[in-house]
Amino acid sequence: MRLLSRVRSSPAGASLQDRLVWQAASLLLAYPDEALQQRLDTVEQLRAHVSGRAADLLGRTVAALRGAAPMDAATAYVDVFDLRRRSTMYLTYWTGGDTRNRGSEILAFAQVYRAAGAEPPVGETPDHLPVVLEFAATVDPVAGRRLLVEHRVPIDVLREALTEAGSPYAHTVEAVCETLPPASDQELRRAERLAQAGPPAEAIGLQPFTLTVPPRRDEGDR
Repeated sequence: MRLLSRVRSSPAGASLQDRLVWQAASLLLAYPDEALQQRLDTVEQLRAHVSGRAADLLGRTVAALRGAAPMDAATAYVDVFDLRRRSTMYLTYWTGGDTRNRGSEILAFAQVYRAAGAEPPVGETPDHLPVVLEFAATVDPVAGRRLLVEHRVPIDVLREALTEAGSPYAHTVEAVCETLPPASDQELRRAERLAQAGPPAEAIGLQPFTLTVPPRRDEGDR
């Protein structure tokens, strides 16, 4: 499979299984457009090379998405990721604090991508979790893992929010967490504080973007 070959040929620094989980999660967390069933087939091929709990978690999301009507899947995605601040997949939304800080943090993601020889996507912000996961899986697993570990707290908050919402995407984010070091007590306490307070209310007006995963819809498309 071409996609699996891309993962196999990416630089060393993370296990093949971790990279397969990251690529599968990137595809599952994309907006469920008309190519959803094709992406689910690809995820199943990737998942065949994954063992343990992560494979089961990814499979739960696949099963839920296969069983949903296309319109229902799209509506549920918008509801959980676009209309609920606690379940945003923009990682710097939790850490930037204000417009200026968030802008500089987004720029830092872009600089990591360029340092690895990849241009940031032209349809999605570089801090969008599916973009980070695909970068980690297929471009630079060392730098990609570092970005994921550095943003472990926002990822944990996202996982908790999705779990509370009963979203099948919670299983995918939990599979990503399985590839990362266990959260420290300090990280867990910080995640609890963020979950209670919510992310900053102020956000900068950036257009949504794309890699090999489709973008979220713009406001005018909803």
